[in-house]
Amino acid sequence: MLRQAELPFAPDRPAEGETSRTIALDDRIVPYVLRRARRRTVGLSIDQRGLRVGAPHRTPLADVENLIRRHAGWVTQKLDEWRERRRAAPLPLADGLRLPYLGGWLRVRLGHGRGQAFWTDGDAPTLTLLPRSPDQADVLLARALRDRALAVLGERLARQAARFGVAAPRLALSSARTRWGSCSLKSGIRLNWRLIHCEPDLIDYVIVHELAHLREMNHGARFWAIVGQYFPDYRNARDALRKLSGSLPVIGKC
Repeated sequence: MLRQAELPFAPDRPAEGETSRTIALDDRIVPYVLRRARRRTVGLSIDQRGLRVGAPHRTPLADVENLIRRHAGWVTQKLDEWRERRRAAPLPLADGLRLPYLGGWLRVRLGHGRGQAFWTDGDAPTLTLLPRSPDQADVLLARALRDRALAVLGERLARQAARFGVAAPRLALSSARTRWGSCSLKSGIRLNWRLIHCEPDLIDYVIVHELAHLREMNHGARFWAIVGQYFPDYRNARDALRKLSGSLPVIGKC
C-alpha cells in the first residue's frame, strides 16, 4: 500500500521523431522518451539521459506502456543506479555558505564551540554552527536542517490535513535519493527532509500528493482529480520538482 511522490529522472530534450511522456510505475512518475521507428519489437534502454523506448509505428501506446510496466522493477533499479552515478559532490562547508531555503536563502556561519547550532530567523535567516571540530560541521549542519525540516513540514502537513478534513497523519522524515515522500495507511507520511530547500508551494504540493493517497492508493484519474481539487497547479509544481531534483545541495554523506 506504500505510495510516494515523484522525483523523476529528467531525460534530455527529445530529438526529431521522438516524444516525451511520463508513466506511473508503482510508486513514482517516470518520464521517458518514445521513438517510433521501422522495427519489429518494443525496446527499452536506460542511460544518463533516462528511460528511452523504441517502438514500431503501429504498436498501440497502451501496449508500449504495458511492456514498460511489466519491467517496472528493472526500469526503476537502473534509473536509481544512474542517478547515483550522477550524484553531485558534497558542498564544501565554509563560513558564509548560502543554501536554498524555503524559496529564499539561508546563510551558514561557521565557528567553534560545543557542537551547537543556532537559528536566527527573519528577512535574512542565518544558521550558526559551532562544532567541536571542523570534521563535525557537516553532521551538525545536516542535523540542524533535519530538525528545522521536521518542524516546518509538520506545520504545513497539519494545515493541509485540515483542508482535507482529516487529522494530520504521523510524520517521519526520509533521506531517500529518489523520493520526495511516501504514504502508508499504517505508518503515516514520510517526507524528504530536503524539501526544506524548496519553495513552500512545492512543499504543499508534495504534502497534498501524499494526503490524496489516503483516499486513492494509486496514480489513476481519481487520484489526480483529488490532487487537482486541493492543488490546482499541480502539473507546474510537478515539473518544477523534476527540474529541481538534480540541483539540490548535497550535505556531507546525507
